[in-house]
Amino acid sequence: MAPFDRPRTGGSPPRIAAGDTWWYAAVAGEAAGSFSARIRIRMRRACLAAVLLLTVAYAGLVLTATGRRWGDAALAGRLADPAVARFLREHPSLQGLGTLSLLLAVLLLVALGVLRKRYAHLAAALGTVAAALLTAELLQRHAPGPRTLDAAGIAVPSGFPSSPAVLAAGTALGLALLVPFRLRTVAVGLGALWAAALGAYSIASGRHHPGDVIAADLLVLAAFAALTALLARKGRIRPAPRRGLPPQRLLVSLPLALLALAGLAAGAYLLGDCLPAATGPLPADLPRAAHRCGQALAAGTGAAVALVFLGLLRHVDLDPGTTPYRIAHPVPEDPFSEEPEHEIS
Repeated sequence: MAPFDRPRTGGSPPRIAAGDTWWYAAVAGEAAGSFSARIRIRMRRACLAAVLLLTVAYAGLVLTATGRRWGDAALAGRLADPAVARFLREHPSLQGLGTLSLLLAVLLLVALGVLRKRYAHLAAALGTVAAALLTAELLQRHAPGPRTLDAAGIAVPSGFPSSPAVLAAGTALGLALLVPFRLRTVAVGLGALWAAALGAYSIASGRHHPGDVIAADLLVLAAFAALTALLARKGRIRPAPRRGLPPQRLLVSLPLALLALAGLAAGAYLLGDCLPAATGPLPADLPRAAHRCGQALAAGTGAAVALVFLGLLRHVDLDPGTTPYRIAHPVPEDPFSEEPEHEIS
């Protein structure tokens, strides 16, 4: 803000020196129809849509008896599937490797932020993941719904959403804030495939229901959409060059799209045949079909969330590079001073 502009209510305008750009970026973000305003509106809608889908998943899979029985049948079906049982028996160390991969993924996120000196974006990504984890823990412990008791009679948290799945998906989407624009699709795509594999293993090992993994992906999408809307509100984004899709991006985005389409289509097809009744005994073949349906839906949702987030960020560069709103010379204190360039003829 220049000294001769009207100051904000309740305070005086800060002095602007050469190179200051924050106010001009904020003005560009607030202008109606500007690039930042369009991205902010897009991200707000995506956040609200993800929250709505999360609410629908919670109401259908936790609050209804049919949804709870379907989730329990999916866990029981892992033992009825010979391929899953043999895989778990032959690879008992995968649980430890999954935990180690989560730790390494967080360290990779921190290393990228430090090496590229993007400390503000690193703090934003880690803060968003932490907020999503805190929300997941609060939902697990305090959201209304039936509770199971352990041997000591203490209520066990529901596991909805899955905290490891939140951490995995949050780390994958957090890469979008730290890697260069040309490598964003590759980094987020590979991270999403890794997160989908961890989610599939957590369902196969019986640690989480399919709905827990699905809810974790939706929660992370809502959190990072809200973060990107905040960055757009602060003027921290800029248009990216419109170029064609490089081959290396296609090698990652194509398998991700196939996984999303195949997983969601197969899960929707199997869901109609494996929904149990609210009461009564389960058919003998239903748990196995429910397990396969849950695996397909969880994998498809994880891949779809990554694709949706990448689509929302199309032509959006999150790198804090040079903005066109830059002051080349110092601004004088008094625009009507006696200097020759400010004289009024």
